[in-house]
Amino acid sequence: MASTTALAVTEHIPDGAPPGAPLVVLVHGSLDRSDSFVRVLRRIDDLHTVVYDRRGYHGSREALPLNRTLDGHIDDLLAVIGGRPAVVVGHSYGGDIALGAALRRDGSPTILSVAAYEPPMPWLAGYRTSAPASGGTPTATSGTADPDEAADAAERFFRRMVGDSAWDRLPEDTKAARRADGPALEAELAAIRVTEPPFDVTRLEVPATFGVGEQSAARHRLAVAWLVEHTPGAQLVEIPGASHGAHLTHPDAFARLARAAVDRARPGTLVP
Repeated sequence: MASTTALAVTEHIPDGAPPGAPLVVLVHGSLDRSDSFVRVLRRIDDLHTVVYDRRGYHGSREALPLNRTLDGHIDDLLAVIGGRPAVVVGHSYGGDIALGAALRRDGSPTILSVAAYEPPMPWLAGYRTSAPASGGTPTATSGTADPDEAADAAERFFRRMVGDSAWDRLPEDTKAARRADGPALEAELAAIRVTEPPFDVTRLEVPATFGVGEQSAARHRLAVAWLVEHTPGAQLVEIPGASHGAHLTHPDAFARLARAAVDRARPGTLVP
């Protein structure tokens, strides 16, 4: 099991929290950090919540070695949970991590419910080809260990995901911080770009809630539609007017997605 010693973890336990209530763990996506959930957390501050910077990002940048497999990210998440009853809510790549953790069969997870907002699924037929010619997730990174090339890859990723004008408006220190996350970004994109699924959602034994934005790219909508069709008892939540960054632009709706996952948690029903 991974250690959380080098990870930047923030835990909030509200006054009057009922004993034994599950913690709600929010897992961020690629080239992101736990701070991006700040507006969501304000809307669920009555819940016991945990957020963390994933290995290689922001406050966890010194946590080495980097995760070069999805399993490594799952190990980190399970270490953060620490065997406690939990509801896991993942955004983008964090959704893949959440699903993989809920499907672990080694007896360590205590995950009661999972929510995933637009998890990337590049192994699906049509997923990559449905990506727009400009914008969206890059089809590949160089995979190099060279820090300058990794930094350039991070900048390209940000520009494609958020836009050139958004990058140009960033303060120089913020640009430098995003570029410093390049090695972690390259490692995890290489890990997820596989032809065989890294997990089998048809075996999921806890409630699953999938979120998608009304304005999201075709590949994200394709992935979520596939998940809803193939995951037993899946629930779909569409956020009107939102795209991939719903946790930033529509925090009220994203908070409702988290609460939906909490409401669906079945006490005493754990992943075997």
